[in-house]
Amino acid sequence: MVVHVPHASRHVPADARSSIVLDDDALAAELDAMTDVATDVLAERAVAAAVTAGTPRPWRFVNAASRLVVDPERFPDPAAEEMTEVGMGAVYTRTSDLRLLRDDDPDRDAALVRRYFDPYAAALADLVDDRLAAHGRCVVVDLHSYPALPLPYERHADDRRPPVCLGTDPVHTPAALVAAARAALAPVGDVVLDEPFRGTYVPLRHWGTERRVSSLMVELRRDTYAGADGADAVVAALVDLLHRLDGTSA
Repeated sequence: MVVHVPHASRHVPADARSSIVLDDDALAAELDAMTDVATDVLAERAVAAAVTAGTPRPWRFVNAASRLVVDPERFPDPAAEEMTEVGMGAVYTRTSDLRLLRDDDPDRDAALVRRYFDPYAAALADLVDDRLAAHGRCVVVDLHSYPALPLPYERHADDRRPPVCLGTDPVHTPAALVAAARAALAPVGDVVLDEPFRGTYVPLRHWGTERRVSSLMVELRRDTYAGADGADAVVAALVDLLHRLDGTSA
């Protein structure tokens, strides 16, 4: 198992900051809106507790840079990425409320993809290949969070916003994986498929071709873990999920 945490960091390196037109206060507000707050902490706690409970150690793959640098979950080709329409392809040019984040500059975007996106994608794909070689299969748990109210950039703002949204892929999310997640995460609250967010991360190297790679996105509504009791409940549910995945053929 690989627990993938792509959007928890607020770190924006200087070379990426230089192209962002927001002042420091506005940038901090945008990071507040777009960061999957504390999902890295939830993943760390869940993995540690799962190992203590006897589950073989899952791997954590955590993005050290903000999604405002590059978003590793987008397609690198702007023409293939639907979020390019709202200025949120691999390199964002618009904010969460659709204001200008960066001026359009394809050469700069290509340089950021080469510097940040490509090495990230290769490292995660290499980890998945390593797990395939060791175990014959790999399950990616793609961990995210989202606010209780939709942000202007969201394409499906009228969808339900349950405590837990499970994002799926038609090739890489088998029924057994969905069933395990539904059962494990039910104590957190209602669990809904692909609302308000769809899809899940599969390395491009494996996407659509390597069926031994399974993946499920777990989107947690942020108010579900805003307090200590809620965070504890989410961690316990994630531990249960990891335990179930260790024993499933998904």
